[in-house]
Amino acid sequence: MTLSSKKVEIPQGVYDDILATLGNTPLVRISRFSPSGAPLVAKIESFNPGASVKDRIGLALIEAGEKAGLLKPGGLIVEPTSGNTGIGLAMAAILKGYRLICTASDKISREKVALLEAYGAQVHLCPRDVAPEDPRSYYKVAERIRDEQGAYLPYQYYNQANPEAHYRTTGPEIWRQTEGRLTHWVAGIGTGGTISGAAKFLKEKNPAIRVIGVDTAGSVYGHYSEHGELPPAEQLHSYLVDGLGEDFLPDSVWFDYIDEVIIIDDKTAYKATMEMARKEAIFGGSSTGSAAAAARQVAADLGEDSLVVTLFPDSGERYLSKLNHTWLSEHGLLD
Repeated sequence: MTLSSKKVEIPQGVYDDILATLGNTPLVRISRFSPSGAPLVAKIESFNPGASVKDRIGLALIEAGEKAGLLKPGGLIVEPTSGNTGIGLAMAAILKGYRLICTASDKISREKVALLEAYGAQVHLCPRDVAPEDPRSYYKVAERIRDEQGAYLPYQYYNQANPEAHYRTTGPEIWRQTEGRLTHWVAGIGTGGTISGAAKFLKEKNPAIRVIGVDTAGSVYGHYSEHGELPPAEQLHSYLVDGLGEDFLPDSVWFDYIDEVIIIDDKTAYKATMEMARKEAIFGGSSTGSAAAAARQVAADLGEDSLVVTLFPDSGERYLSKLNHTWLSEHGLLD
């Protein structure tokens, strides 16, 4: 057999790299968990290549730094993260030839730490129960690394490339997949990018679409939405839900496009997380449980002429050290 010297043409169905598979995640009907009221559907972001919605912004944040001249070839990136944005950044950094350091609260799951390290990122764990301005907080540690090592700090909490990525991708996908029939958009507020960017696009298409944010007890968003100001310090406290809530107001939250906020406490969130796994065979993290619980609450008060869309941010597999009977029982999250 003689081998041809002609260069083989790569088939059109082959992607150039793993990040080319981003987006176009499926919408799934949630009828067993939410059997009454308006139909409820969820966008399953664990279908992204890094198994989370934050894959959408990893590349966008890096490209914003390149465009601004803040990131040079072979440079260093540092980012405070609850894990998923770090993973999205890590994947993009590998393909673009950058180094990455992630700072994170010590409540981050050990699975996320292991994933970040597997992608070659350095992880600095910082105490959880300190104020954002405390030099030990994972925000300030990231800033110090930026200043000392000349790193590029994308800062997803302030970088408008965060919500803009969802304006370009998540919002249009939802509009197309629902054929423009959705009436309610329900999503968690962490950095605020996901809900805000998608909300702007959807409201531009149909201003009547109602946008409901999901917050966790102990965070600022619910109080801010109702009163237009940050809550008193004594109302802020730590919580067990991953990826939702904050103790300050990031610039990446576009409150002009959010109509109301529902607060879901830890126990309700974790209970819904396990209920989703056992009724819908969809195993997400606690932010998925929070979104599911809030969206079911919204759908229950509506008729069949409405369509509620929510988003499940990631996979429960990266929280197995928490999503088990022992940990849930130790933290009083089981009946």
